[in-house]
Amino acid sequence: MSFSASACLRAATSRAKSDVANKLVSMFLHDLSRKICASLELSVTDPRYADAVQAAFGDNCCYCCQPLEKDRISVEHLEGMNRFRLGLHIPGNVIVACRRCNGEKRRDDQLDRLTLAECGWQSFLSHDSTRCAAACNSCRYWGMVWPDPTERAENMKNARQKISAFRSQYPVSLQWSGSARTCLRQTVDSLYRRCQGFAADQIRTTVDEAFSSLSEDVGRFGPQRG
Repeated sequence: MSFSASACLRAATSRAKSDVANKLVSMFLHDLSRKICASLELSVTDPRYADAVQAAFGDNCCYCCQPLEKDRISVEHLEGMNRFRLGLHIPGNVIVACRRCNGEKRRDDQLDRLTLAECGWQSFLSHDSTRCAAACNSCRYWGMVWPDPTERAENMKNARQKISAFRSQYPVSLQWSGSARTCLRQTVDSLYRRCQGFAADQIRTTVDEAFSSLSEDVGRFGPQRG
């Protein structure tokens, strides 16, 4: 497969303004989560919650169940904190995973519509090579983690059950999460579009001002000579 440098450069250039809007959506979800945690009188930084995560998953990744290493641990949002999954930073949605699983799960988190399951984490743990196209990267990933199909299906099922059991300890949090998924879609989409438009306008104005200033400065040196 040939590598296209021009396609890679075009993608990086077009992604910049979306990254700004995505970050602001994440900030909105974080700030909303703080208010929800205050009403719950329990945050994800509370020692009681940390103890519950430790008791449920020990020192292993919540997905692949492999031992976690000190420099390879990621704070994991079962429902991703983005405009597609509308996850919240609240008890029941925040646990720990290895960086590898955390990165691989992003493919499901960035889908507008899920086909394998209702939630991002459930979808990620449903790529057992029986329902996806042969080119599915998530199925390929799980095939590398557990090459044996029977073992893979059983381990993925066990991981889903363990996560579900953990989440069931936080019924009110689940109600908040469910309500966010059904009620915030239009609000967050509108916020995303406004932020993207604002970023584009501000960047365009500032670029014009900067270009004019730089042109005057560079112009003092006269034309370039080879």
